[in-house]
Amino acid sequence: MSLGLAPNPNTGKTEKDLNLAKFNIDLLVMLQEKTQGNLSEDEEKLVGHVINDLQVKYVNENKPS
Repeated sequence: MSLGLAPNPNTGKTEKDLNLAKFNIDLLVMLQEKTQGNLSEDEEKLVGHVINDLQVKYVNENKPS
């Protein structure tokens, strides 16, 4: 997700692009909204947890050093 927390599977290098990370998180939020009512309870919980986890990691990575 471009947070620089895991290596890129194609290059093996850790890459950080916070603009791309924010775009991807926003995209997941939009998909969550669009699929509301069409997912099972477990799927909704999973999507919510993934988004929350990524948002926290984004905030932590975006803090000044």
